[in-house]
Amino acid sequence: MMMLSTKMMSKIVASLPSENIVNGNIKKVVKVTPPGPRKKLQLAVVDPGLGSGVSSPDYILDNYLNTLSQRVKYHLGFPENIYYDHHVALAPLLQFHLNNCGDPFTENPVDFHSKDFEVAVLDWFAKLWEIEKDEYWGYVTHGGTEGNFHGIWIGRELLPNGILYASKDSHYSVFKATRLYRIDLEMINTSTNGEMDYSDLRAKLLHNKDKPAIININIGTTFKGDVDDIDVILQILEDCGYSHDKFYIHCDAALNGLIVPFIKNVISFKKPIGSVTISGHKFLGCPIPCGVQITRKSHIAYLSRNVEYIASMDATISGSRNGLTPILLWYSLSSKGQIGIQQDVMRCLNNARYLRDRLQQANISVMLNELSTIVVLERPHDHEFTRHWQLSCVRNIAHVIVMPSITRETLDDFFIDLVQKRKMWYQDGSVKPPCVADDIGAKNCACALHNGQYIFL
Repeated sequence: MMMLSTKMMSKIVASLPSENIVNGNIKKVVKVTPPGPRKKLQLAVVDPGLGSGVSSPDYILDNYLNTLSQRVKYHLGFPENIYYDHHVALAPLLQFHLNNCGDPFTENPVDFHSKDFEVAVLDWFAKLWEIEKDEYWGYVTHGGTEGNFHGIWIGRELLPNGILYASKDSHYSVFKATRLYRIDLEMINTSTNGEMDYSDLRAKLLHNKDKPAIININIGTTFKGDVDDIDVILQILEDCGYSHDKFYIHCDAALNGLIVPFIKNVISFKKPIGSVTISGHKFLGCPIPCGVQITRKSHIAYLSRNVEYIASMDATISGSRNGLTPILLWYSLSSKGQIGIQQDVMRCLNNARYLRDRLQQANISVMLNELSTIVVLERPHDHEFTRHWQLSCVRNIAHVIVMPSITRETLDDFFIDLVQKRKMWYQDGSVKPPCVADDIGAKNCACALHNGQYIFL
């Protein structure tokens, strides 16, 4: 048997993911055949009077829960943090109907609401994004789309004849809002990393100088995770002659709104921005889709209306609002705190870089933006592979979104599976890996044209 020196053993241990090391020793990794993708259930409403021969609701739910539990670790392509263990503590709340109807800062005429929890959550985000308590207004939304709708709605109300400027990499809800609100749209080109093309923005602002500007800024684009530069955009507005009363800025920070504040001070209401929205179920994690929208209190007068029926002012979009989600967000924030969230941020950034480096070493096309946990890679050849790992794909690329719920062990399993499958797909040369130079840049493309070699491990 070959004996390894202490130095060699140290190198091997250092190269392994931390999950494979126990008390300094390498643990044996047993490869388990993973469960297949979830199949669509053929369901109908069960009539309790049908008797034997029909599966009970409890039996159906037990099987459904078992399927979901088996598929948790293969959820790589969509931005949900599915690690939270507070369901036991909060489950008793399900026996109550909690409705935060109307303005969260207005006293509710009934007891069954959670507006006090909601305001605590809003205060936390207001402090994070540097706006004073008496200067902001906000509410807990049903998700990032509602936050975008609300932010753009404010811009439209403040600047009724304004033009919306949004990069082509913006979330689809932004373009949906232009159709709903009948707002003129100028779509701005982007670079291969997903960032707004500032020269194109400048040219279009100058072309439409007679009309106000409503600008959607991406604090992390949906697919590539790049961050538009607020300071550059503000300088362009000034250079083009737009005074502060002639533009409105909404920041879509659905995923990165809880990441970038712990790396770089990008989001701040000390700058002339109008609103910021995040998705609560993404980086923070929540079993129910939700979000947070923060804007300036001075803007809300244009939207707010007194609704006598609910004894409240209302400037929200949805009216009736889920009273459980503010408590879920409050509980998560209180359990983690800023230190815990910062630890999640650093771990996800490190794990994203780890996956990028492994893919690069295997000569697989890959890109990772500086302030992002989204690893963009060449689109796998096999649909079954993307379905198994639940990857999101656009054109020739796919992405892995490294969330707090994704372990390095899972990333290793994904990498090994991808390398093995690529050997099957491309070994005989009849099919080649896609060229992704137009998608993520030639420097990140490992195709035959831009790299000229394949590595099969």
